[in-house]
Amino acid sequence: METPKVFESEYRFCLILWEHEPIKSSELVRLCSEQLGWKPTTTYTVIKRLSERGVLKNENTVVTALVTKDDVQAAEIDELVEKKFEGSLPAFIAAFTKHRRFSQRDIDEMQRMIDRYRRGE
Repeated sequence: METPKVFESEYRFCLILWEHEPIKSSELVRLCSEQLGWKPTTTYTVIKRLSERGVLKNENTVVTALVTKDDVQAAEIDELVEKKFEGSLPAFIAAFTKHRRFSQRDIDEMQRMIDRYRRGE
C-alpha cells in the first residue's frame, strides 16, 4: 500500500500524534494549540483531512495513526529522489554528501547500513 502524502504542517501535527497516540481528540486540540498555535477548528480540520486520506483514524474521539513516521519519511525521500534526481539514489547521495562533513562514527554507521543491505537484512 502506498503511503499517503503528508504535507509540512500535517507532518508537524503527526509528530505530536505519534508521540502521544492513542490520544483523545480534545487532548490533541490542546497540544496543537500549545505547540503549533492552532485554533481548535484547525486541528479538527486536519484530523478530518488526514482521516479521509488514510493517515489516521478517529474512532469515538480517540485518534491513532495508520502510518508510521518511518513510512512518511521514506515516502518523502522517495518523492524527493524521483522528482529532483530523476530516480537516481547515487545522484541524491552525491548531492547530499557534497557539502557536509561526516564524523568517522557517521561513516561507520552508513557502512554498516550498506553491509546489512548487501546481506539482505
